[in-house]
Amino acid sequence: MTSVKEFRVDREPTDSDLGASRFVFTDAYSVFDWGQMPDAIPEKGASLCTMGAFNFERLAAAGVPTHYEGVVDADGEIVELTDCEAPPTEMAIQLTQVPDLPYDSRTGYDYDAYHDAVGDHFLIPLEIVFRNTVPVGSSLRKRGDPREYGLDSDEWPDEKVALPEPVVEFSTKYEEQDRYLNRDEADEIAGVADIASLESVALSVNDLLNEQAADAGFTHEDGKIECLYADGEVRVADVVGTFDENRFSVDGHQLSKEVIRQYYKREQPDWVEAVAEAKENVADADGADWRPLCEIEPITLPDSVLTAVADMYTAGANAYTGTGWFDAPPLDDAVDEIREL
Repeated sequence: MTSVKEFRVDREPTDSDLGASRFVFTDAYSVFDWGQMPDAIPEKGASLCTMGAFNFERLAAAGVPTHYEGVVDADGEIVELTDCEAPPTEMAIQLTQVPDLPYDSRTGYDYDAYHDAVGDHFLIPLEIVFRNTVPVGSSLRKRGDPREYGLDSDEWPDEKVALPEPVVEFSTKYEEQDRYLNRDEADEIAGVADIASLESVALSVNDLLNEQAADAGFTHEDGKIECLYADGEVRVADVVGTFDENRFSVDGHQLSKEVIRQYYKREQPDWVEAVAEAKENVADADGADWRPLCEIEPITLPDSVLTAVADMYTAGANAYTGTGWFDAPPLDDAVDEIREL
């Protein structure tokens, strides 16, 4: 199980052939790379599965290769989302090889060993990030000046800015403390997968999400994808275009997991600071896991917060897909709930 969804294998992959598996979406959540948090958000799993399936089926129609095979209906059959009578919680996917990424405290992560362990297909050990806006506090501001991203300014303004063209970045995927990479570093970690193809696929996904978000009255601010390599091509993997993988907003108000991050920053800043400090100190410890260095545990969320966030996920999924999958308040009411947290 990952921090937010279970992983069930139906057929193991071989060196030459992809296998088959399922994501089972739960109501668990994770922020700041902590892993599973102490409570759950009602219907979050179903909303993520529904939005993810909706986006995968639109990507397929647009000719973008993915690992998606369908969703699992109440009878256990793999079907298209439109054939479901209720929001699904299971998604059928192609299963590729994901070997261990060896780590040595002296030499770091061994990506050569990772690629030596795979056959004709593998999960590319990168996250590909795309950005349409740059909010205050974005890490992008620390990695470059505004003019590097096409903005007519020498300094970053004290407000969110829209980029003239989307920016694509690469980060590690399986390191305990993931880091952004330059293009040469990303190319080396990607193995035989082509960096230009990864960037092209990311931009295609971003374009589709921008269009769908605009139709729903959202702004798609940024997001990420993961990809696998098979049969000489890059395919979109994991889940795409949900309120966990991406940041959306409505009239300037967040409609994403960022709402929970900001709540913890306001209500438990000592835990957020302890997490950041543990990540900084892990390099001095004998190992890669920073969590044992964090001496503070996250608090549970009040019922009022859980309800507001649950309404955000379900009302947002209804609006994004244009279908009333969930018994949820109107989107404007859900946004008002979030704004009052």
